[in-house]
Amino acid sequence: MPRIPDLPGNLIPPHSEQERWLKRHVAALCHLEHERFPGSQPVSFAAKDLDRLEEKDFWVAEKSDGVRVLLLVCPNPFDGEQTVYLIDRHNSYRQLEGLYFPHHENPAQQLRNTLVDGELVIDVDPHSQHEKLRYLAFDCLIVDNQYVMDKNLESRYGRLRSWMYKPYQQMMRDHPRMAQSQPFEFKVKDVRNSYSVEGVFNIDIPALQHGNDGLIFTCVSTTYAPGTDPNILKWKPPSENSIDFKLVLRFPPAPGKPKTPDFQTKPVFELHVWCGDVRYEPYDVMHVEDEEWESMKLSNKQLDEQIVEVHWDIEGEVWRMMRFRNDKPHGNHKSVVDNIIKSIADGVEKDVLLLRSQAIRNNWKLRHGEPTGGRPPPNSLPQKPVTRPPLPTPTAHLPTPPPPPPPHVQHQPPPQSHADAPPAPAVAPRYARLAPSPWSKVTGPSMIGGMYR
Repeated sequence: MPRIPDLPGNLIPPHSEQERWLKRHVAALCHLEHERFPGSQPVSFAAKDLDRLEEKDFWVAEKSDGVRVLLLVCPNPFDGEQTVYLIDRHNSYRQLEGLYFPHHENPAQQLRNTLVDGELVIDVDPHSQHEKLRYLAFDCLIVDNQYVMDKNLESRYGRLRSWMYKPYQQMMRDHPRMAQSQPFEFKVKDVRNSYSVEGVFNIDIPALQHGNDGLIFTCVSTTYAPGTDPNILKWKPPSENSIDFKLVLRFPPAPGKPKTPDFQTKPVFELHVWCGDVRYEPYDVMHVEDEEWESMKLSNKQLDEQIVEVHWDIEGEVWRMMRFRNDKPHGNHKSVVDNIIKSIADGVEKDVLLLRSQAIRNNWKLRHGEPTGGRPPPNSLPQKPVTRPPLPTPTAHLPTPPPPPPPHVQHQPPPQSHADAPPAPAVAPRYARLAPSPWSKVTGPSMIGGMYR
């Protein structure tokens, strides 16, 4: 998997007066009554969200596989000089050196208080294998002392590009040597209308020099909401949906010593779900092969009580490890886990998303009073027929099909909502309920090896 970058900058000491000032300053800028991490969080994409893409305008972009951080630009309270920080999801602050943003009206002046949302990635040149750290901004909360969280995405994105990125680009063209002192390159992520999702799959993602973790759909008309935002949809193929848990190792007792753990034996890999604050509860267990366990031991890394990213193995009906997530302070909240479980069972495959893009486009055009046209635009529909595996469905709950109509009865096609938009194809869940497994909390027993899950 792609390497997760280490965060640059000098860590502001936790609980120091400087950190307390920064948190109060950010909370005041964002009009918040708390000093927690102010960034928004997406929800998992499900089949019902296809209807939302038809009903409202969404933008879509590839979801970069990196570290989510906010970038804060603010004047130093002592001398007024511009200072730049990174804020991670632990709500820790790191001061950066060598990064400067000029004012959009007068380049001789400095950009004032600004808070930007983005992702830090490692881009690898495919020819030279040279690595470059880049910050990909995709939204903003504050720009040059102006509060924009209450504006829609189109306005926020426009301010980000014109008030921050454009003068930064001009500065770099005028003074290219400045790139040598910067901790990373600053860029703004490109976006597309939601019906152009094939362009993301066929053009944007293949051109990436960093890892990809699916798609992000963001509603154009809504405001910026700290915390979980149902208007930001994270799409992944159902088989690639992942969950972050806290890993807890449970070793069996040594022979003849019931109170002494046998550290030479492979433990049970418990997955604990975050319930808020500092409370976790057992959720399920992770399957680890013997050779995987030997490799984990050889790494000499702390394994117990680390945040681990796992995915559901459809064939083995077990949770499998993907990687450790040291960039996250907690695993996914149990409410988020429930939604991801639903996405695994009721997810949307890539071919279904592509097939729906024509109806999404037509509805978009109708909302804006534009002609829908008779043919789909380039990069909006697949170029060849899509084959789908048969959908496993339990026969016990299938309704009895109606008898065939008499030959003289002619069925009329269902009426369309408008003349130019074809009816959206029916989207059925691609997976039935998870099969019974002794290791699955979803269908297995509540106790394994004397331990409640």
